[in-house]
Amino acid sequence: MALDYSTRTVRRPAVPAARRLDADICILGAGIAGISAAVEAARLGRRVVLVDGAPQLGGQAVGAMVGTFCGLYSNGPKPVLVTHGIAAEILRDLRAAGDAHDIVGRRNTRIVQYRVVALQRWIEETVRREKIDLVLGAVLRGVRRDGRRVAALDLATRYGDVEIGAAGFVDASGDAALAWNAGLACREPGATQIYGTLIFTLEGIDPDTLAAFDRAELLARLAAKADEYRLARRDGFVFAPTGAGEALVNMTHLETPLDPVAASRVVLDGRAEADRLVAFLRAEFPDVFGAARVRAYGLPGIRQTRWIVGAHQLTADDVRDGMRFDDAVARCSWPIELHDRADGVHWEEFDDAHMHYVPFRSLAHAEADNLVAAGRCLDADPVALSSVRVMGPCIATGAAAAHALDLAGAGSVHQIDLSALRQRLANNLDQEA
Repeated sequence: MALDYSTRTVRRPAVPAARRLDADICILGAGIAGISAAVEAARLGRRVVLVDGAPQLGGQAVGAMVGTFCGLYSNGPKPVLVTHGIAAEILRDLRAAGDAHDIVGRRNTRIVQYRVVALQRWIEETVRREKIDLVLGAVLRGVRRDGRRVAALDLATRYGDVEIGAAGFVDASGDAALAWNAGLACREPGATQIYGTLIFTLEGIDPDTLAAFDRAELLARLAAKADEYRLARRDGFVFAPTGAGEALVNMTHLETPLDPVAASRVVLDGRAEADRLVAFLRAEFPDVFGAARVRAYGLPGIRQTRWIVGAHQLTADDVRDGMRFDDAVARCSWPIELHDRADGVHWEEFDDAHMHYVPFRSLAHAEADNLVAAGRCLDADPVALSSVRVMGPCIATGAAAAHALDLAGAGSVHQIDLSALRQRLANNLDQEA
């Protein structure tokens, strides 16, 4: 049969029609919180549309190459898993494939290091199996409201405009983009800057040499030489997630402005700082890093920028005191980890028995009936947020958002049966051996 290589001439319509999608639940943001919400909602039998500005899934866990699961376990010498749902599935599957390994004792808990591409494929395959509708590479142009209800999102993509209507919405954007564009109240840090990090991967490193590397010597040399190499941050770490001759480097600090031009410039500035850091490592520790070179740069890792005004603001005292709320939906024991200065991090670690909680009221926007936040744009003061923006609580709040909207249906998330919500989330609230 002859092949047809003919062409046709086309022209964009003067008023192009938007592609319309309707869903039970629409989730803005495909980071780990949004993935958790999407998978939970799909497994509840809901039609789900998942939206992200990137052309891939995984958010910062993939794009920023975070490489560590934090906040999944309790404290002490025998930490136990306190966040379940997709967290337990990810750990099971990545460990079985040799793509994740544990570090016990660091920050008085268990941290799991993972191979970034393995997590990316896990997310992609899970979303594909659950038949979740995707709109990737989408820019949020506007949000339509009907009083206290979000009605629809208006998106722009390179393939044309898309509008999404849904009964309920999850803001898992990390920057409260949905709430902000809906004209709803949001919070931003005051005078204190919260710094982000550009993580990158080095190759050409012997894993045994890196394993024996003296971290204290690294930090001491960095303190002495940082000005010479024009490095802002004086702490951080280098680790090998799989021991395969590669290492992730988390030793930079960068500003995370909300201005579009300044935010774009941060990508270049962060990579330039990473290059200076590589020069420092190669020159100062040639036995370990002499042959190292950058294999890949992550996107800027953003910790705190803008978040919702919820029905309740979680406070630093709530975290320090281990306040257990009647409407708790997530728990963790991760330290206060406040990146509030360019040269380092403020840490407050907790004792073996400590556990703190996130109330559902901090996820439910005070001015909307069908909008729930998940991940790092829930309502908390900057100190409290520094402890509950890590992977464990992000996964748990994503699950909570899905179940709350499922319970609310066409009603208000402020009037759901909280005992039913707690029952659904029991694995993320009750300590297990």
